Amino acid sequence: MCPMDTADFLVIGSGIAGLTFVREVLGHGSVLVLTKKDRAESNTNYAQGGIAGVMAEDDAMDLHAADTHTAGAGLCRDDAVRTLVREGPERIRDLIGLGARFSIEQDRDGREQLSLGREGGHSKNRIVHAVDRTGWECERTLLAATRDHPDLRILEHWFVVDLAVEGDGDERRCVGVWALDTASGTVHQFRARAVLLASGGCGRIYLHTTNPDIATGDGVAMAWRAGAAIANMEFIQFHPTTLYHPHGRSFLISEAVRGEGGILRTADGNTFMHQYHPLGDLAPRDVVARAIHTERLARGEPCVFLDVTHLSDDFLRSRFPTIHARCMELGIDIAVDPIPVVPAAHYMCGGVRTNLDGRTTLPGLYAAGEVACTGVHGANRLASNSLLEAMVFGRRAAMAAIESAARVPLPAIASEDAPPAGFGSEAPPPAVLGAARRHLQAVMHDYAGIVRSLSGLAAASTQTQRFRHEAADIVRRSVPDVDAFELRNMADVAMLVVRSALSRRESRGLHYLTDYPETNPTLVMDTLICNGEEPSSGQA
Repeated sequence: MCPMDTADFLVIGSGIAGLTFVREVLGHGSVLVLTKKDRAESNTNYAQGGIAGVMAEDDAMDLHAADTHTAGAGLCRDDAVRTLVREGPERIRDLIGLGARFSIEQDRDGREQLSLGREGGHSKNRIVHAVDRTGWECERTLLAATRDHPDLRILEHWFVVDLAVEGDGDERRCVGVWALDTASGTVHQFRARAVLLASGGCGRIYLHTTNPDIATGDGVAMAWRAGAAIANMEFIQFHPTTLYHPHGRSFLISEAVRGEGGILRTADGNTFMHQYHPLGDLAPRDVVARAIHTERLARGEPCVFLDVTHLSDDFLRSRFPTIHARCMELGIDIAVDPIPVVPAAHYMCGGVRTNLDGRTTLPGLYAAGEVACTGVHGANRLASNSLLEAMVFGRRAAMAAIESAARVPLPAIASEDAPPAGFGSEAPPPAVLGAARRHLQAVMHDYAGIVRSLSGLAAASTQTQRFRHEAADIVRRSVPDVDAFELRNMADVAMLVVRSALSRRESRGLHYLTDYPETNPTLVMDTLICNGEEPSSGQA
């Protein structure tokens, strides 16, 4: 028997999507947030670039929508895109009203206005930013806005193991979660009228990623095991420019650097992006990542270089203080030395399928942020649409959850309930867990990365299935352990990525398949995985 606790609204994750939801539901019932690390540790906190939004007179919502559709390579849902660009500016103004300190500049008449940057794929300057740590500023602002509210509890260092689901058939409903208290090592059940998944992405299934250690795909894995529909997992965005340095692992060089005039060069100083796209260095991310991959392979070089040496030192220090300081720590003066960069796994464009109100196909369960597939990103996310999407759909999920929770009784506490998977008494073997994690990451890097083949994906499918069985066996035999749970989630999500990639027999957006290098106009549809089943060989 496990101790239980209840709340009207239960939120998994404390990034911008989760905190936007929290801010809206406070005052409508009790709110409980469970986060696996510190409350400020999230993918949001590492977002450098900014928030895309139509905030300038020379911009238009139709232009932002068109840019989003172009990047999404035909798979964006128009209603989701229109919702994003229409409601986005108001969400940005909400943050400003809460005290967000975004970068400002003076217009010709000396009046202050938002400093709007431009990134790859955008036709206008529309990126609201706080120098080069916008995510951190958003997180700071939302935490300050929700701190000390009497209806809110935030429990840090709790790892959500699985969703709690009751009922059969059409009566199935998410009624809460099972979570591990990492301090005591005990598993508890929490119940709620509405549960929001805001657990972020899955970058750690790859060898090289911009994501923090927490990004192990937990939300997608537990939603899939619970039977919620998952969509478009083949579309993993690789950020084209992460720092290539033995001590600079996972450090992202923002797309805004190219937006401000950064030029990609090979080791001999030659430019190359004009050969791959009319927009050159401002091409969409998938094009830039593949171009870098191609140039590295052709030349046998470990990296390419991002050159901003033509920009002034004063400008670089003021516009990119975090990047400038980090590079200087590693002996790279970006005003003098080109920055060595390589692509790395960055953002999951698929995820738990939702409607415009954040509802998943499992009643009682909502999703927002990177864990969700709202239809905004399609086959490739437009730069700086992620924080905007998290705010817009985090708020819409909150509005829907408030309305629904008013009609749903608090799930009854049943003391005989037990966790979905029994646990053993063995201590999990750290060396085995670590080796399995590294092997899985290497398999995904080699076979399910920027460029894929059917034979490589088939090999990855066999390997990921083996990882899944091994991880599940470790979880069954071991005492509750975060590393074991994360390995199980990583293996499940890796399988979903690989099998989804195998089922899409074309190249589109972030999914480039050498056996089918062209886009197939008849495959303008999502890859769906439903009811806890693995994807079949074909489009759903």
